[in-house]
Amino acid sequence: MDAIALQILRAGSAIDFAAAELRRCLEAAGVGGSFRLGLFADFPEFAGEDASGDALVIETTEAGGILAGSNPRSVLFAVYAYLGKLGFAWVRPGRDGEVVPRLAALVPVSLRERASYRHRGVCIEGAISAENALDTIDWMPKVGFNAYFIQFRDAFTFFDRWYQHMGNPTLPKEPFTTEDAAKLTQQMRAEIKRRGLDLHMVGHGWTCEPFGIPGPGWYQHQGEIPESARRMFAEVKGKRELWGGIALNTNLCYGNPEARTIISDAIAAWAAENSDVDIIHFWLADGSNNNCECPLCRDTRPADFYVQMLNEVDAKLTARGLATRIVFLVYVDLLWPPVKETELRNPDRFILMFAPITRSYSQPFAASGGVASELPPYVRNQLSFPREPAKNLAFLQAWQKLFPCEGFDFDYHFMWDHHRDAGQYAMAEVLHQDAQRLRSIGLDGFVSCQNQRVFFPTGLGMTALGRGLWNRDLTFDQIAADYFAAAFGEGAGQARAYLAATSELIDPRLIRGEASDAIKQAAAFQLGRVPELVAGFAPAVARGLGDPDPARATSWRMLQLHGEFVLLFAAALAAKLAGEDAKAKGWELFTWCREHEMDLQPWFDLFEFQQTIGPVLGIPRAELSA
Repeated sequence: MDAIALQILRAGSAIDFAAAELRRCLEAAGVGGSFRLGLFADFPEFAGEDASGDALVIETTEAGGILAGSNPRSVLFAVYAYLGKLGFAWVRPGRDGEVVPRLAALVPVSLRERASYRHRGVCIEGAISAENALDTIDWMPKVGFNAYFIQFRDAFTFFDRWYQHMGNPTLPKEPFTTEDAAKLTQQMRAEIKRRGLDLHMVGHGWTCEPFGIPGPGWYQHQGEIPESARRMFAEVKGKRELWGGIALNTNLCYGNPEARTIISDAIAAWAAENSDVDIIHFWLADGSNNNCECPLCRDTRPADFYVQMLNEVDAKLTARGLATRIVFLVYVDLLWPPVKETELRNPDRFILMFAPITRSYSQPFAASGGVASELPPYVRNQLSFPREPAKNLAFLQAWQKLFPCEGFDFDYHFMWDHHRDAGQYAMAEVLHQDAQRLRSIGLDGFVSCQNQRVFFPTGLGMTALGRGLWNRDLTFDQIAADYFAAAFGEGAGQARAYLAATSELIDPRLIRGEASDAIKQAAAFQLGRVPELVAGFAPAVARGLGDPDPARATSWRMLQLHGEFVLLFAAALAAKLAGEDAKAKGWELFTWCREHEMDLQPWFDLFEFQQTIGPVLGIPRAELSA
């Protein structure tokens, strides 16, 4: 192998890491060369390049060349883009997802690219291990993501679910403490910053933690409640108490200026103590239809109090000389915009986050007709929330008329909906269309609130999201063709056809509760064809398991397991449609999943799968959490 010579023209964590990744991958491919890495400003020939946003320039020959970026993380994007042109691919997180070509020589590459969107992020959710979290962070920039959002202050709840093996009594519980969560969160923060990614944090907890009530997750509160905190709770139906016993879901008496001051003081203090955090999310409670009905609050929308607090937070951050940006949330009760407080005094501080959590994923944005011109009336604590994408967009537009600031979509395709699409092919296409259409609805990106283990049966959806956010002009067909070729080699076409057929035969609308009578009638026949589909695909799987590339062999092994999984899934749904005992068939499916959890651990979130699909099959969530 020829020697590898790297000249780093701008020292820094992300560029140093980019150089290390370039060396590691070239050594694995058996080739060498001489490269210079730096920012546009470091190269006279690129001095005129626009350095705003994330952009890259690659100019190489058979001997090496230049890998440059508009900022340090864009140098890392340049390295991965260059390696992609050499034949490397990253079809899922972890080393077993890295496809490594064996190269006789380098090839010339000339490329200039600029990201289509400013915000391209992933938000922690689900049940995950330390390895899952760190592998996800490592994988993200390889497909174009530039931000990671750690919810809460230490993400304890997501790790607790895994290490306690909630929903799988066949695995012994493992110790995991709040101290462990704090250490792991610090490690995650370091790895995020090492790659130059934007670090988002918190979101949940501002309505309880500053008042002395822990809010590590959606847990029933244990212990005493200070009277000083109780009097700050929202008064609903004449009572001030925790909403459903969960602190995180409890709104406050926002008409009380003391409550607002305590929250804004806490945000400013936390920002000062956490200077590595680029973007802090300030959210209200995670409940809905539980806003305060007392005389201080009853005549004012929650959004009006929210904007008051946003301005208070900004003033306190400004007084401390902090440039930390603040995300504000358009979500459930806050879908209705303010009518009194209609000005953000420092709009550059803020980023609007549109979170249409009740929307359907059967259609993408802007595909279901025009946007409604009028919102339904705001009736305190008697609100219903829209499913149709177009009706959700009406609320976004109402906020944008008042606050035409930077914003992104915070969406949930990979929170629950991917579990409703057994092939994950149809949902990947909708997700990609949503990413393409963000600009048309006035948003500059997407942060995906999601399970981290979403690569069973493939990583197509996440790749379509990452690459689609980087380049909105890429078609889904282009991305899918590249992905399947990388993940499955010679059998790419068969693998793609199998998963597309799975999404068609097991219609996600059945599981979303959106199926018409005609769809239900057709479904019985379609579900009956699933065994034929799996059997017909088996010879391709058998051949693929022998692929000499370890990453591709693993991809085929996942489809082998998927065949067993999908037979059980189809049988359970068929029983439900036929009016038979779907619960018994559901338990057969979940028992198989529990038995194979460790085979699928990095790629499949059993906890969230059961929580999503169990109720569809007549199995209460409480039974599944035992």
